[in-house]
Amino acid sequence: MPFLRPTVAAIATAALAAGTLSVSALPAAAAPAPQPVAAADKLGAHDRALIKQYQQQSRARSAQPDALRATPDFVTLIVAVQEGRTAAVAEEIAALGAEVTRTDAEVGYVKVNAPFATVDALLALDGVVAVDTDELLQLEDVRPDGELTGKGHGGKGGSGARKLPAGPSAKTPDANPYMPTGETGSADFKKRHRTYDGRGVTIGIMDSGVDPTHPALAKTTTGERKLVDTVTGTDPNNFIDMLFDNTWQLVSRQVSGPKYTDPDTGNVWTLPEEEGLRFSAKTNTLPNGFTGKIGVLHRDGDDAVRVDTDGDLDFTDEELMRPYAEKHQVGFLGKDDPATGIDESVPFTVQVKRDMLSSSVIGVALNYIDVAHGTHVAGITAAHGMFGGKMDGQAPGAKLVSMRACHSLGCSSAALTDGMIDLAHDHGVDVINMSIGSSPEFNDGQSARALVYNRLVQESGVQLFISGGNSGAGANTIGDPTAADQVVSVGASVSADTYWANYGSEVKAERDIFPFSSRGPREDGGFKPDITAPGSAVAPTPSWIAPTSVAETGYTLPAGYSMMNGTSMASPQATGAAALLLSAAGQKRLAPSPAELRAAIYSSAAPIRGVTAIAQGRGQFDVAGAWKHLEKRNGTGDAVTVSAPVCTPLSGQLVTPHTGSGVFNSCAPTTGGQKPGELRTYEVTLTRTSGKAGSAPYKLDLTGDTGSFSVPRTVKLAKGVPTTVKVTAKPRAAGVHSAVLTIDNPATKAVDQHAMLAVEAGADLTDGWKVTGVSERNGTTHYTVVVPEGTKSLDVKLSGAPEGSQIRWWAFGPTGMSAEKVAAGTLSCYSSYYDGYGCAPEGRSYADPKPGVWELVVESRRTTPVFSAPFALEASVTR
Repeated sequence: MPFLRPTVAAIATAALAAGTLSVSALPAAAAPAPQPVAAADKLGAHDRALIKQYQQQSRARSAQPDALRATPDFVTLIVAVQEGRTAAVAEEIAALGAEVTRTDAEVGYVKVNAPFATVDALLALDGVVAVDTDELLQLEDVRPDGELTGKGHGGKGGSGARKLPAGPSAKTPDANPYMPTGETGSADFKKRHRTYDGRGVTIGIMDSGVDPTHPALAKTTTGERKLVDTVTGTDPNNFIDMLFDNTWQLVSRQVSGPKYTDPDTGNVWTLPEEEGLRFSAKTNTLPNGFTGKIGVLHRDGDDAVRVDTDGDLDFTDEELMRPYAEKHQVGFLGKDDPATGIDESVPFTVQVKRDMLSSSVIGVALNYIDVAHGTHVAGITAAHGMFGGKMDGQAPGAKLVSMRACHSLGCSSAALTDGMIDLAHDHGVDVINMSIGSSPEFNDGQSARALVYNRLVQESGVQLFISGGNSGAGANTIGDPTAADQVVSVGASVSADTYWANYGSEVKAERDIFPFSSRGPREDGGFKPDITAPGSAVAPTPSWIAPTSVAETGYTLPAGYSMMNGTSMASPQATGAAALLLSAAGQKRLAPSPAELRAAIYSSAAPIRGVTAIAQGRGQFDVAGAWKHLEKRNGTGDAVTVSAPVCTPLSGQLVTPHTGSGVFNSCAPTTGGQKPGELRTYEVTLTRTSGKAGSAPYKLDLTGDTGSFSVPRTVKLAKGVPTTVKVTAKPRAAGVHSAVLTIDNPATKAVDQHAMLAVEAGADLTDGWKVTGVSERNGTTHYTVVVPEGTKSLDVKLSGAPEGSQIRWWAFGPTGMSAEKVAAGTLSCYSSYYDGYGCAPEGRSYADPKPGVWELVVESRRTTPVFSAPFALEASVTR
């Protein structure tokens, strides 16, 4: 992603914390008993805090930062309800005095505008399972240097002798490191099977909108129109969209021609002499720099729209426009200046909405794009003929549907939910990408949106791929709703070739995971991320938004193309690769279900050598390997559920306290955690719920940190009978230790189940702590320390690095949240780089740190002149 972070501030960089929570113990020998806990909260501390702030702002009639108007006296809630009870729950909610604005019985979804006083009563309804608060999710910056420009300090990070890479061009072949589709095997796959290129498949892009005019997004490989529809999922009835999405005009004023004088401004407008006209003029700020009122004229009879695109107050010279799907009409706001490097003319489409809160109002959306993110994502999935040559995205034969839920101020979570349901139900898509999410402290995959997405995959037959998040490199930083069980969560990998081509940076590792890529597991030990895919790409972007590239490469990209990085770029690589599989399946008259598609991808994923399990999940997407599974009709294998002990500072809030779908222990030793070198046995319960009656043998295998974990080689599972398997963990040293447990019946053709095993064993800080190590360029080195109760200050120092090297550490607290107060990501706090960019790279203190296991990640920037930098890291506490 970049990924999105929940916020009520303009450019917040971290999720609103869940508040102070007691640390609960994992039942274990010689460990304290778990503290009593309350039932799982349907709303959660983060959402409660949001509602409290909204209510305070409403009482004061104040606006959130960047809001277009004052906060209203209600909040929009996303409600997941019990299966089969959607209508009944909607009636109960309406009886409370709240307004139900949408229901979808197929996925158990109710959207509500709830007066603040009704929220608690709504939560108390039996049929309500989980509730999310509509919030503005801020887009993180996917540009490789964010707001930093130029070469910074410390040189270009290459060898100094190697010739810099040439930029991509019309001569660039399809297999290339700039758009590294070949790293999933898809370039070779398409070469061997030339018609398995995505044709026959339509990809839904849930994002900030797709440029309807880009030449690389114009046609498929068979010459058909690539972008078949572009719509918006935002809704001016939603709390957040009402406050922040300025693309909607609320048209209510009835007018007639030939002249109309606007009483608000005194402007005299020229109108066509037609019946049933409604007028609105609203101030908009466009990405071309224009700020001013844009006039809209709506015709009641057929919902046709005229827009004053040239600002001459005359509608008679404007095209009569209808939604894009009808005639693929595109209008333009502003005129291009040929003397500049970008196009100042901004295209738009129109959309009309009649089901407004007031029946006298009609909503008209000018669906223009002011963020490059969605077009870049779409290009990775399906671009064809980039730079006018052979360079393609993953599935150049596929078609696209754009669902815009984001703009320059962010995205509303309600719009993301509505838009995702609409894509799957109403637009004929076969697979959906969403490179958007949030980074919550409590990420157990049980949010309302996650539950709705699970049901949507099962009910619609459309698989969702969602970026894993850019909150790494600490453990338990995976996002939401990518944490949903049925969603394919994608982490960001990177090769040495792409580091050179896209960054001008030389590295030793042939393939690795980006430091920013969020790590698993989920709070309940759940298996996330599921797979990885390349997280850096040169891809199409709107020509009216300035292109981005990395100065250290020595080349610049023309308008219409940018290099971006993030799990936002990894997810569409996986989505496009899945489109290739679905294209091939369709031509072979196969119709794999989402579960069969996931099983093929998961069973064939290729682990990246030297990368931890929590960083890569099952490994890199392998198109050819997945196709073998689908072509041979290997199915899904048997269904096996996993129930395992969990101990985290928040595990008492799990649906079943201290129990999840994988082993996860991040507690301090005093509250149930493990010490380095300590042997602990975890009882994991496996239950086979499908397949043949009787008992069947299953092979158990481990990949990852096999030196710290051990399991029996086999286990027999009888259908419907819970069976205990003892997993032994002995972390050899302080650190985060993780492995993938594979549970496989040799009689089935697909791998039946995977489970994550993760233990954080922290070093004792009682007498201080110091280590020495070596930091590789673009690499991360991870350490864990235990902060005891009553600590007033955690003090960390980094020393010994060679002069001029760009190196830092990054601290993550016991719940996986970043403890830093400067800009998030890999852009800040390096030595010899922009003077630390607002923080102290040599040493800093964390006041009143939360007790528990802290993770300290040492990282060398891509521009550091030193390949391998020795360092010393030390930590101490003041009590």
